[in-house]
Amino acid sequence: MFIKMEKWQRDFFTIWGGQAISLITSAILQIAFIWYLTAQTGSAMVLSLASLVGFLPQAILGPVIGVFVDRYDRKLIMIGADLFIAAVSLVLVFVAVYAKLSIWMVMVVLFLRSVGTAFHSPSLNAITPLLVPESQLTRCAGYSHTVISASYIISPAIAAFLYSMWGLNVVIALDVLGAVIASITVALVGIPKSGISQSTAEGNTVIREMLEGFNVIRRHKGLYALLWIGAFFALIYMPINALFPLMSMEYFGGSPAHASIVETAFAGGMLAGGLLLGVWGGFKKKAFTMSSSMLLMGMSLVISGLLPINGFPLFAVCSGLMGLSSPFYSGVQTALYQEKIKPEYLGRVFSLLGSLMSFMMPIGLIASGLFADQLGVNYWFFLSGVAIAVIGCLPIVIPSVRQL
Repeated sequence: MFIKMEKWQRDFFTIWGGQAISLITSAILQIAFIWYLTAQTGSAMVLSLASLVGFLPQAILGPVIGVFVDRYDRKLIMIGADLFIAAVSLVLVFVAVYAKLSIWMVMVVLFLRSVGTAFHSPSLNAITPLLVPESQLTRCAGYSHTVISASYIISPAIAAFLYSMWGLNVVIALDVLGAVIASITVALVGIPKSGISQSTAEGNTVIREMLEGFNVIRRHKGLYALLWIGAFFALIYMPINALFPLMSMEYFGGSPAHASIVETAFAGGMLAGGLLLGVWGGFKKKAFTMSSSMLLMGMSLVISGLLPINGFPLFAVCSGLMGLSSPFYSGVQTALYQEKIKPEYLGRVFSLLGSLMSFMMPIGLIASGLFADQLGVNYWFFLSGVAIAVIGCLPIVIPSVRQL
């Protein structure tokens, strides 16, 4: 028996069916690149540099890229970005057939793939409200997070099998196939062009259009406050994932298997949270949904930081709760921007958000690393939990955000 779907549902799930495949193959390749660099160099500095080139394009080029996402056909931009990523990876396959891959070449590929992603992600977020009714945006954000979470869970096992059996070339070829499939599914969907900015017709410069995107948020007090709440949340939250292995193996005295359990618990929680958000949609008051999410995250971190060294099982449970809470903040935040911002500005707005979050990541990582080394990673978890709980009160305390 087939479930009858409305047109917007067919369009949304067609696009996200392709995105699911592409996300999984990209995650598999990302893991394989890490393993390859580790095997070739054994250097933590090289791995840190690989992470840097992975987020640098979004951090630096994001606001500029957002202008072009709003200027031109987003459907073509998404297809072009996917095919560009596939072409870059394909070049690496041909090089690897005739010569050993150098470290600098892998770094260049990581950088170029990140440029493609910097065009693709805001385009995808910008076209969603053109396809999906406003009342369904939060649920669709939940489904999107479900796909992302599933890629986190599935990709390590598939990467381990493919990389150990056939090496990096097969993994790269698989990613090329994933990008091509994602392009085909986008091509199959008719995407309205009503959200394209008319600024170019007025002779605006790129700088002026960038400022327009920022001013659109600044003029909306609630969204502007939400932007900075998100920035401070990212500053505290983003280093947590990087510190999970340290907490598992150093503080609790576990092994890599224990670290894997925690990562799986977090990803499993995210998967459950995304599905729940998709089915339920959260509380009627979105500010309450976001606050509840951050309070659950903060409480889980505080408990984790207070656990004794034999408290690993409860730490794994807390990690699952952290994952569960995540979509109820980030998914609802995404839906709010999609609801409140006119479609012709969404490319610039989402690029600005991505750029701000990318800048917050290294700041948070440096601060957390220094603190954890000096006083202990468990104390960082505790203080992070307290800070996130305080930040979590802001959506319901600040009137302009609460009224969203």
